[in-house]
Amino acid sequence: MILEINNIDTYYGQSHVLQGISLSIEEGEVVSLLGRNGVGKTTTLRSIMGLTPPRKGSIKFQGQEIAGKRSFEIARLGIGYVPDDRRIFPDLTTFENLEIARRMSSKKQGHWTIDTVCELFPMLRELASSKGTHLSGGEQKMLAIGRALMKNPELIQLDEPAEGLAPLVVASLIAVIKEIRSRNVTILLADQNLKFCRRICDRGYIIEKGRIVHHASMEAIWSNEEIIKRYLVL
Repeated sequence: MILEINNIDTYYGQSHVLQGISLSIEEGEVVSLLGRNGVGKTTTLRSIMGLTPPRKGSIKFQGQEIAGKRSFEIARLGIGYVPDDRRIFPDLTTFENLEIARRMSSKKQGHWTIDTVCELFPMLRELASSKGTHLSGGEQKMLAIGRALMKNPELIQLDEPAEGLAPLVVASLIAVIKEIRSRNVTILLADQNLKFCRRICDRGYIIEKGRIVHHASMEAIWSNEEIIKRYLVL
């Protein structure tokens, strides 16, 4: 088991957002957090990364307790994170964004280098000298994923990866995620797009009002009309 979350509670101030969330991910899986906007998907990812630490419960990565650790410590253990707003450096070029991630990584060797990232995203080589602020939304998304990979993580978290992307870009993103998985990177993604998740994910956890309300294979979720109508968006 690469990631085990047991009964975490997370708050924003006095607002109790996550209430007893538990889930687990096997090494090599692609697992989705499904649910409508505002149900706790992003907060779950932020809790794992230590950005919004849980007040209660356990989070274990490769058997090591990480709840309570600082975000940079968690990243150094091998967890990458691509937030929904991408957070690339707007005044740095594409290659500078990638290079700064490499320099900050505690892992000096691994599969992912600027060359292998550019093999995955050929457009990044073409945009090597373009500043982040001049990239399109889709290009920024690819750069953000590439930057996370530069740290050679064992697990990467993607928050709403398909949101706001054109259909052709989404198709490209699906191929990219499958390729990342083939390189032995486990993936946890949060998205409300069931059709998108069905094409790449093994299993799904459905979140509603800060609680896990359903867990099944993606095909089982896809065939359950009652669950889809109650909790999801096609």
